[in-house]
Amino acid sequence: MTPWQRATLALTLLAINPRALGGLVVRARSGAARDALLKAATNLPIPSVRLHPHMTAQVLDGDIDLSSTLSGGTLVMQRGLLDRPPSLFILPMAERVDPYMSTRLGQALDAGHSHALLALDEGAEETEALPPALSDRSAFHVTLGEVAISDITQITLPDNLDDLRRTARKISVTPAILSDLVTLAVSLGISSLRAPTFALNAAQAHAALYERDTVTTGDVTIATALVYAHRATQIPQDDTPDDTPPDAPQNSIPQDHPLSIPQDILLDAIKAALPPDLLSNLDAKAKKRTIGSGSGAKRTGNRRGKPLPARQGPKASAARVDLVATLRAAIPWQTLRKRAQPDRTGPVFQQSDLRHKRYQSLSDRLLIFTVDASGSAAMARLAEAKGAVELLLSEAYARRDHVALIAFRGTDADLILPPTRSLVQTKKRLAALPGGGGTPLASGLTAALTLAQTTHQKGLTPTIVLLTDGRANVALDGTGNRALAATDAQQIATQIASNRVESIVIDTTIRPEKALRHLAQIMDATYVPLPRADAKGVSAAITTALA
Repeated sequence: MTPWQRATLALTLLAINPRALGGLVVRARSGAARDALLKAATNLPIPSVRLHPHMTAQVLDGDIDLSSTLSGGTLVMQRGLLDRPPSLFILPMAERVDPYMSTRLGQALDAGHSHALLALDEGAEETEALPPALSDRSAFHVTLGEVAISDITQITLPDNLDDLRRTARKISVTPAILSDLVTLAVSLGISSLRAPTFALNAAQAHAALYERDTVTTGDVTIATALVYAHRATQIPQDDTPDDTPPDAPQNSIPQDHPLSIPQDILLDAIKAALPPDLLSNLDAKAKKRTIGSGSGAKRTGNRRGKPLPARQGPKASAARVDLVATLRAAIPWQTLRKRAQPDRTGPVFQQSDLRHKRYQSLSDRLLIFTVDASGSAAMARLAEAKGAVELLLSEAYARRDHVALIAFRGTDADLILPPTRSLVQTKKRLAALPGGGGTPLASGLTAALTLAQTTHQKGLTPTIVLLTDGRANVALDGTGNRALAATDAQQIATQIASNRVESIVIDTTIRPEKALRHLAQIMDATYVPLPRADAKGVSAAITTALA
């Protein structure tokens, strides 16, 4: 089954039973294939409503119609988008949807109002994806990125969708098939309890589409390929020895027998529907810490940034009063307050009505390069760090990054370059860097942690980038004791992890150093083995880790 055929079938089954199947996630950028699918989706028997990923609570849930209420003198409520008859919610840029909106959409799908969701995932990176709250409630997931224009055919939905929906509810399913669906979900590492139900409903809709009275192996095979493939986190391995006697009949149950389905048939169908690199990427995603795309952490303030819903605050709050939100909070109580204070003219406000403006902004990211400047290879490593800093600074304005440089050698660590985004200042500071001596790794980590804590209090989001071979031989007290130096480094690494400072460890040894890998685990850092590193290699490794 081609990707376009999968998308066509998934949309058809969703049209038959939108309430039981929840929705369809389409991962594709804007193009001919996505436009054709959207055009067909508008032919579903329910009206379509186009959403925006950053709609406010007032738009979704409804609120007081302020202008009508003030002009008419009576409370007038404005209906929200989610308070409507069964509809198909089309959500473009679904990977950017706000947490509140994803939660409310999930609640709307769970409420049983026969709503359905068509989520358009336009993420360019693997880390950009639909929130789990919505993807788990959508039965199907299709990818149209590789669909050519020649593969696109017109999608014609059945004319008797209402009859097919009623028929699908009456199609019989044997207990053996129900057991097979649950067992297969567990063996594929699918933890969602909705998945087997979606697979069952999809099988019934597929059977109704082909005018069958009972669910067959073919129906279940199609359903599991559509519902389980994108949810699978592992491929089960059959390690059970074959103890079947030689004279025992093979495949004694026919393939289309409704009582039992051989697991290998379903697994083959799911494997065929899997992208070739999906399962290999799942393990990498699970092991990789999400550090970010270059922007810092989200911060809530009262002065600037993206507007957030107003909140009630103390009287002495320095935040600006949100007049519209304050009026909305006060209007429902005016009748009672007028009765209690008949002599008052105009609206009666109380302290509890005050609402203050809030904004959300992204803090700038600070990359703290902590470079090993000891030993005979120090100059090479410092040259690499210098080149990497200059390469990253060229993107600093676009990525909102600041850069700092700490060099550790001898018995101590020095802050060579304070946090900056000035390329001219960086080149001046990096013109002559010291090198040689012992490896005070613990001192370098201590200086990096101190700078990270200080800059975090100033509103930056720090990330420590440690560039070293990991052979610590100078302790914090300045003594040349390898064992004590390693212990001190591990203690500081524990503090970095406990302070939740994001970090990257770049191993520059010819062969990856086990001790340095262990140190990265203690720091909860991303470990990047990079022998014979150069400036471009270091910059590329850091950029990849941050993405």
